[in-house]
Amino acid sequence: MPRAHLTLTIPDGVWIGDVTRAHPQATVRILSALTGDDAGVGLAEITAEELQSVVADVQDSDSVVELEILQQYGNTVLLQFETTMPLLLLPVQDSGVPLTMPFTIEDGQAEWELTAPQHRLSELGTQLEEFGIPFTVDEIRQQIEPEQLLTDRQLRLVVAAAERGYYDTPRECSLTELAESEGLAKSTCSETLHRAEEQIIKEFLENLDEATRESQRA
Repeated sequence: MPRAHLTLTIPDGVWIGDVTRAHPQATVRILSALTGDDAGVGLAEITAEELQSVVADVQDSDSVVELEILQQYGNTVLLQFETTMPLLLLPVQDSGVPLTMPFTIEDGQAEWELTAPQHRLSELGTQLEEFGIPFTVDEIRQQIEPEQLLTDRQLRLVVAAAERGYYDTPRECSLTELAESEGLAKSTCSETLHRAEEQIIKEFLENLDEATRESQRA
């Protein structure tokens, strides 16, 4: 399943973006958050040299209707807030993509890590654009759970093959040598590898986005 890293630029007028742009040295970590139709609540950790000034700006934000300081230690404060403008959470809610917590906001930009099927990530991109939230995709990589994709026997053999250089170019280990080292008949080793490779390739292709597929067909 694809894992994506996004950087969002929070629009002007959104309290968390305005506060962090006013205090570019401050770091805000959103530890948890929930949103409804017209409000959102969250737990945030703020670290800053001028901490009291940052907290005061949060309190003065028109869209922050409730703020409670839970704990303060050094230059860090833990607080719970309620806002009438949970803009960052709305695209996530509408696209059905689970947002990994915590995430960090600095100088008006939020860093997101997301794991979701390709079609949901594409829908998230559409939702971000509709809500007027600029973003860049810093990285997308496939995340495969080997224990769900392969049997224990297949996984052990693929790992052994890779470690012995069976997949190197040129090969450091032949199929015969691999089979002997694993105590398998050559035919059994070949069939087990083939089935494992089939699963890996199909999983990879299934998670390719449609644009990439089309470009390869052209």
